[in-house]
Amino acid sequence: MSAIIRPASVALACALLVSACAGTPQDNADAPAPESTAVSAQQYRCESGATISASYPTADTARVEYENRRYDLQIAVSGSGARYVGDELEWWTKGAGAGSEGLLFQHKADGTTGERIERCTAS
Repeated sequence: MSAIIRPASVALACALLVSACAGTPQDNADAPAPESTAVSAQQYRCESGATISASYPTADTARVEYENRRYDLQIAVSGSGARYVGDELEWWTKGAGAGSEGLLFQHKADGTTGERIERCTAS
């Protein structure tokens, strides 16, 4: 004798399976909200004796503090490293953590790199 499977039974079984696989809200209570981002920051000591503080509020922005001024920069194309431009400045980093390099340049109106202002090393 063969068993008869009814469509309502299949639908109920699928619904129970899906609900069992779905997480409850407390499962992700410790996960950050998608819109929140951690701000990483790094201090740099420059050859001139100046210091630069660089933080990265989002994946596409950098906030550079140099000579008592704050510059909000946007990510830009680079051949290597990370490059940010804005406010007639260009901040280019290579590497991460202590010992990594940071270069501060003038940024020309035509989009090209100008004269180097500072060469720095992360502390």
